[in-house]
Amino acid sequence: MPRARKTSTPPAPNNAEPLDTSVLEGLIGYNARRAAIAIGGVFFERMAPYGLTQADFSVLALLAHNPGATSRQLCATLDILPPNFVNLIAALDRRGLIERRPHPRDGRAVGLHLTEAGHALAQETEKVVVELENELAGRLTARERTTVQRLLQKFYLRAER
Repeated sequence: MPRARKTSTPPAPNNAEPLDTSVLEGLIGYNARRAAIAIGGVFFERMAPYGLTQADFSVLALLAHNPGATSRQLCATLDILPPNFVNLIAALDRRGLIERRPHPRDGRAVGLHLTEAGHALAQETEKVVVELENELAGRLTARERTTVQRLLQKFYLRAER
């Protein structure tokens, strides 16, 4: 008996037959990447008016909830290489969204803080992102959503958490 085809991609514009994607759909990485692409596309569309990338938004959100965080802490949390982070912070600084202040406990470190404009932007965009996540996760029950988040976090959070 022939195996039933499982397809997730629409036919190509030239009416080519859809491909059997079952081998890929059996892979966690493939599914996680496809979900990230779908969510990322909506994210970029909604953040375009604010001129923010996912990394920009993540930094603003973290600083809104962790004022005075250091570049080292942000790089480690977001898994961003320091050379790439320098450019990101410089761009946010040029836009007047962040400011640097001496760290209260480490004289060698600098704490990053949101400016008034940075706070306003972080609050507004956090609402937009929560709304888009609620829209995209609308097919999931609250329990399923929590389960998906918890399972995905097992791939990147340390065991001690």
